[in-house]
Amino acid sequence: MSSEKALVQKAKAGDRDAFAALVSAYEGKIYNLALRYLGNREDAMDASQEVFLRVFRFLPGFQEESGFSTWIYRIGVNVCKDMLAKRTRRNELPLEIPDDEEDYRTAEVADSRYDPEAIAQQADLRKALADAIGDLPQQQREMIVLRDIQGLSYEEIAKVLALESGTVKSRLSRARENLRKKLLQSGNIFGASPSKLSKGGKTDAIL
Repeated sequence: MSSEKALVQKAKAGDRDAFAALVSAYEGKIYNLALRYLGNREDAMDASQEVFLRVFRFLPGFQEESGFSTWIYRIGVNVCKDMLAKRTRRNELPLEIPDDEEDYRTAEVADSRYDPEAIAQQADLRKALADAIGDLPQQQREMIVLRDIQGLSYEEIAKVLALESGTVKSRLSRARENLRKKLLQSGNIFGASPSKLSKGGKTDAIL
């Protein structure tokens, strides 16, 4: 039995320390997910709190037919979609576009990582990428967030979103191509193909 599964079972039985350990393991990931979906930190904090309230409320009934990570990401996605729907009904726009200095995983370049000019360029690129991701349609944005930022496998994303793996792959491909076009239009990526936007299938090279 995995340590996470043991924690889940203890938490289901009412062990508050086990539940706190699960929160500690996922709070950063869920916040990061919400930040990508919602575009500002205040909403991301509210969404994260709502996710863990739902986890606490519904954990005793969690049947463990899927992994805990799949289950909590599904809750996270649903909470974010609910908040986006409410925002749309109120005709609100995000208050800020996250530049995510603390959250984006920036590729290290050994000889220039402490160069102020290189650091500034990295920050500009992160900002441009955040803007481009924020401009994607919701279905495409969630593909980039779950696969390229959160690092979920195709199978995990399929379970989270209740889709076929083939649908996930085709949506992700369209999302990456759309993201590439937006970055090209903004002048931040020059002639890169979708495969060159990523390293090992992810956008780690940019993020």
